Amino acid sequence: MKEQSFTKLKYMKNLFICGMLICLFSACLEKIDTSKLKNTNWELSSLPEMELPTNAKATLNFGDSLNVTGKSFCNNYGGKVELIDNKVAFKNIFGTKMLCMQNDAAERAYLSALNQVNGAKLENDQLHLLTDGKTVLVFKRAN
Repeated sequence: MKEQSFTKLKYMKNLFICGMLICLFSACLEKIDTSKLKNTNWELSSLPEMELPTNAKATLNFGDSLNVTGKSFCNNYGGKVELIDNKVAFKNIFGTKMLCMQNDAAERAYLSALNQVNGAKLENDQLHLLTDGKTVLVFKRAN
């Protein structure tokens, strides 16, 4: 009888510890305050595993209703962004179709990364866009 009570107590203790760990880790998840993104302009500062062109910039601009516009090194683009807690999705991205051979690879990589984004965090005046927890685009605030 004592052994059964001890096993039950040990089980409850482990269950309590697991619950506390889950609470701790969920509290660490940063949630984006959408009001901090409205009417802001960002300039791409890092596209991991790719050197950014020096002759052109990529930008991301959030409007009042979280419409997005920007420049993808050569072409202009626009669309919508959905932000729910820490989940982010860019929807209905459209763009102009000018041919810019010099920046084509960077533009394709940028737009591909943008379309795969599913998370974001604001950190030290930088916007990090994430895919499955991995940073794929880093922006600095533009004036």
